[in-house]
Amino acid sequence: MNERFAFDLDLAGHATVAGADEAGRGCLAGPLVAAAVSFDYAAMDDADFAALDALNDSKKLAKARRAALYDEILRRARQVVIVCRSAGTIDREGLHRCNLDALARAVEGIAPAPRVTLIDGFRLPGCRRPHRAVVGGDGRSAAIAAASVVAKVTRDRLMLRLHLSHPQYGFDRHVGYATAAHRGAIAEHGVCALHRLSFASVAYRQLGLTFDDGIVNPPVSIRERHPGSRIGTL
Repeated sequence: MNERFAFDLDLAGHATVAGADEAGRGCLAGPLVAAAVSFDYAAMDDADFAALDALNDSKKLAKARRAALYDEILRRARQVVIVCRSAGTIDREGLHRCNLDALARAVEGIAPAPRVTLIDGFRLPGCRRPHRAVVGGDGRSAAIAAASVVAKVTRDRLMLRLHLSHPQYGFDRHVGYATAAHRGAIAEHGVCALHRLSFASVAYRQLGLTFDDGIVNPPVSIRERHPGSRIGTL
């Protein structure tokens, strides 16, 4: 059996365990996506465990493996809850606050409450569900790993759809992360409504974008292409 299942079973026995994780926290553009996944271990058989044996931190899995596991998770999980926070909400409320709130809302959506609820890395102030933070949890707990996969695949697919309306940024390739290609696209086209503007990212500073009280000021080269642009928080 996958050692991540063994971790969950050691904590809860053959009972229900929910795990939660997020994707997109470190992106320049696009939403933050939190997911909670609940497994009823008492109802799972050897075939269920075998189908999910490759569960691990989503960052350590190939894209095709993540997609296959995503389908298996949806077939075999007791419940899956997904919560998204847009770039505009992140700008208004702050990244860390949005992250904690999205995770809390996701685990609170699991009903009835599982015996054990595990969160990757963070305690969640104000969460109405008893829970335990597990440092490096997406590599230790099967339930958290499943949430990691669901959040990552869901977010990647959202970014593929957003690419259709904003093809100039290449969201289909970097899904909003601060790659060289993404930074180059921002330098050429400026920022759009999908970009998070409330924190002075190193990538933005390298492009000459400056921040005054939450307002982004594009450098001259971008202003020339977008006359009068002074893009506020969304």
